[in-house]
Amino acid sequence: MFSLTLNAQERDPEIVAAAEEIEGQVIEWRRNFHQNPELSNREFKTAEKIAEHLKNLGMEVQTKVAKTGVVGILKGNNSDKVVALRADIDALPVTERNDLPFKSEVTTQFLGTETGVMHACGHDTHIAILMGAAEVLSKNKDKINGTVKFIFQPAEEGAPPGEEGGAALMIKEGVLENPDVDAIFGLHINSATPVGTIRYKPEGTMAAVERFVINVQGKQTHGSAPWSGVDPILISAKIIDGLQTIISRESSLVDGAAVISVGKITSGVRFNIIPESAEMIGTIRTLDPDMKELILKRMQEMVPAIAEAYGGTATIEIENKTAITYNDPQLTGQMLPTLQYIAGAEKVELVKPTTGGEDFSFFQEKVPGFYFFLGGQPEGTTEPAPHHTPDFFIDDSGLTLGVKVMSQLAIDYLNQ
Repeated sequence: MFSLTLNAQERDPEIVAAAEEIEGQVIEWRRNFHQNPELSNREFKTAEKIAEHLKNLGMEVQTKVAKTGVVGILKGNNSDKVVALRADIDALPVTERNDLPFKSEVTTQFLGTETGVMHACGHDTHIAILMGAAEVLSKNKDKINGTVKFIFQPAEEGAPPGEEGGAALMIKEGVLENPDVDAIFGLHINSATPVGTIRYKPEGTMAAVERFVINVQGKQTHGSAPWSGVDPILISAKIIDGLQTIISRESSLVDGAAVISVGKITSGVRFNIIPESAEMIGTIRTLDPDMKELILKRMQEMVPAIAEAYGGTATIEIENKTAITYNDPQLTGQMLPTLQYIAGAEKVELVKPTTGGEDFSFFQEKVPGFYFFLGGQPEGTTEPAPHHTPDFFIDDSGLTLGVKVMSQLAIDYLNQ
């Protein structure tokens, strides 16, 4: 892995100082976004606040990118190099249980169900951090040898049914072009990583995510006479069992983790009726491209074959949600000293990959990218609530480190 030695004497302390000066403002932004969350592709007020801030900094600003996305362009000294910094901006259909002065009280209808809306994955902190980095860098344009593109991305959690959205749509609409981006950086706050700590991994760091739907067709009959019909529930059980053998007996797990999980089964209306059909919905997670290809191929072969063996039929549809979040090894090695300088070498930790997914991966398919994790766990906490839960909590004292790191990454990349 390529590595570049950088030391504190080669760095300008004004960037660190500028980030520390606006700590209170960054926390205020975060709390405002937390109190006023908006769901995917509906981040209208969030986008307005972001765009207003970037315009006040004198940037060229693009709005309504991929529906509600915002892009700011900051031009420094004459150079053809372009670096992008990305933050996701959407919230989740989760009802908050935390007792905070800035607790979300927002409610909405989501897929026909009344629910709260909450920044239960920390995207509110990502917005505030990138707005802070935009302010720091705009005040230090003389240190920027190139162009910085600030990408505020909607719908990372997934667009509503029937809609496009997220990183894929931003790319489709040309966010990595005019000017063309050479590299991109992103971070994710983590409730189980102590404040002040940064965690990273070269190459595959988060999993590719697929959603699958299996429809099983049997023959309806009376529950007392199963031999006169074809039971789709039995076939579904056999399919679930068979799919797990792809992981346990066919996948080379020494190359990377892989998961097939069925999360929902729908079938039947009454205790004494064997139904006509069943539907299963689930997810696939992979960290190795070759393993991903094998698993998808074998699922498509196995599902109809198992159904046929029991007298029924079955179809499977697989939808790609995210690619593998792949940290370019050379870029990772090149920028690692920046993380170590800002956070301290002892606070930058190499970690194992996770089977969570992130659509930042679509940017990384187009240009070299580096994605890392920022600590948000309060000191003394032993059992932090997981992401996507009503009790999810982030200590916003960790935001300033994010501002420092994102700002310095942009400057160091453009200066190399």
